[in-house]
Amino acid sequence: MMSGDSSAADSLNEPNMVTKFYRSMSVRYQSLLDHWTPHVRSRWVFAVTLILIFVLRILLAQGWYIVTYALGIYHLNLFIAFLTPKIDPALDYEDDGLGLPTHTSREFRPFIRRLPEFKFWLGIVKSTLIGLVCTLFDCFNVPVFWPILVMYFITLLCITMKRQIRHMIKYKYIPFTHGKPKYQQAPTVGT
Repeated sequence: MMSGDSSAADSLNEPNMVTKFYRSMSVRYQSLLDHWTPHVRSRWVFAVTLILIFVLRILLAQGWYIVTYALGIYHLNLFIAFLTPKIDPALDYEDDGLGLPTHTSREFRPFIRRLPEFKFWLGIVKSTLIGLVCTLFDCFNVPVFWPILVMYFITLLCITMKRQIRHMIKYKYIPFTHGKPKYQQAPTVGT
């Protein structure tokens, strides 16, 4: 009788079919992401291609302006998080050495982003795919006067970027670096 109870308990502990399917899909998804990680240029070509397909869909269908506006705002938020340092120097009240170097006497520290490049790319790709799927349903095609949305987006973009550029100038950081600084070797005097 004990052996029957143990086999029933084992079958309860065994994952069901939905859990197995979810795990196998998450392993495949992670494997795909791991495969794409080192191919930066290819990833961004894919992202730009998706955005162009989305824009072409919007232009040909003449609708879904609310979806486009929401996608633009989300991409703007991702871009701002990409430009912002992980440790904001404006919030660094005490000097614990974690801030960006503001004096030449301080040690050089590389720029660490709040949103890494891969997550920035992944957010753009996911949101653009969701936007493309939303354009397949008429319930998201809300009639709006699109020039107002365009003007509001441009205004929001200008205000946000002006604030970000002021922040970069005030705390003297550049979010785009290309590795370590390279120094030229001093010419040697031949004897």
